[in-house]
Amino acid sequence: MHLLTRRKWMAQMAVLGASAALPKTILGLQNGSASPGRPFRIDTHSHFTIPKLYALSTAKGVSQPALKDWMPEKTLAQMEQGSVATSIISISDPGVWFTDNAAARALARECNEYGAKVVKDYPGRFGLFAVLPLPDVDGAVREVEYALDTLKADGIGILSSYQGKYLGNPAFTPLMEVLNRRKAVVFCHPYCAACDAQTTLTDAQNRGVEFVFDTTRTILSLLSTAAVARFPDIRFIWSHGGGTVPYITSRLAGVGQQLLPKGVMYELQKFYYDTAQAFNPYTMPSFKKMVPPSHILFGTDYPLGGGTAAIVANGLADNGGFTASEMRDIDRENALELLPRLRT
Repeated sequence: MHLLTRRKWMAQMAVLGASAALPKTILGLQNGSASPGRPFRIDTHSHFTIPKLYALSTAKGVSQPALKDWMPEKTLAQMEQGSVATSIISISDPGVWFTDNAAARALARECNEYGAKVVKDYPGRFGLFAVLPLPDVDGAVREVEYALDTLKADGIGILSSYQGKYLGNPAFTPLMEVLNRRKAVVFCHPYCAACDAQTTLTDAQNRGVEFVFDTTRTILSLLSTAAVARFPDIRFIWSHGGGTVPYITSRLAGVGQQLLPKGVMYELQKFYYDTAQAFNPYTMPSFKKMVPPSHILFGTDYPLGGGTAAIVANGLADNGGFTASEMRDIDRENALELLPRLRT
């Protein structure tokens, strides 16, 4: 009996020793936790700004104090805490256009060159979705060429609407043609088109409600105008789990049905969606039901929206019900399919 007990004890010690030898990242993956270890996640929804843009946005009434004095080091610190290897940075609302086309072009260029410098200064840790001076379409087309060809940006970052026009509007057709021809990755962040008219709501209330509606409205615009069928090679990423789209699919099912040969659901499931603010137990069931795991991307919205990589990772582990293989895809592999540069 003593010998058997001793052997059992030795076997248990061997198991514990092997576990201790495993990299923290692997243990974290097995446990679904966000404990610090070797970084492996790719965050496709992370924001930056420059002082000039921050001042203009604040003057416009957009309150984003978390972006004040943004520095790469701040983002890197929370990346380490949430095991993020690479964050793809982009400009949030209200964009860079403040009534003057020439000024918007100059500001977009300044933001993109700064973002590209961050990517260069921290190899492997950052990527860039370049901002465009929309609604100036001519300027936007030129900036796409510069951003992708000269700066080697990973994709393009746009807002859901500009001056009340959503992305399916014919005004944006020249831009969509260029993005489609280049098979561009296009990350879309919401902008509150209705906010200016709704003066009784605070900025926080608008962000809480109108933001997610604006993402839904621009997706509806692309469906109802059949833009998704005319520009099939644009690879769209939608913020915040696609706004309210996963919850009103029955309403969307008849929209543009005759114009979409493969149907509405095919187009919706062809899009990519990030997990920022979509990982809670109430949102996740519908989100997961509509979106294939292969088209879900890890996204935090850091430093906006109260999201950090650790919070999002723990929320997905607690509420997602994903398999270990699906979580690996969401954390990293799905993004690599869109952004193969990050494999190196």
